Amino acid sequence: MTKSLRRSLDRRMIAGVCGGLAEYFDLDVSLMRLIFVAVALLTALIPLLIFYIVAWIIIPVETPEKG
Repeated sequence: MTKSLRRSLDRRMIAGVCGGLAEYFDLDVSLMRLIFVAVALLTALIPLLIFYIVAWIIIPVETPEKG
């Protein structure tokens, strides 16, 4: 089975982008959120927010599990 990047349905706060990235890279979702905030604060905030919005639009939502 190949890995695919999907926005998370279970681990979302806003759009599930950080949750999906955490699942893809096999990291804790809280750690991924802290990394995202740290990078946003250490670099320019606006480009990272634009990245988040673009990722929100482009990355598909995972399909819910039935059962």
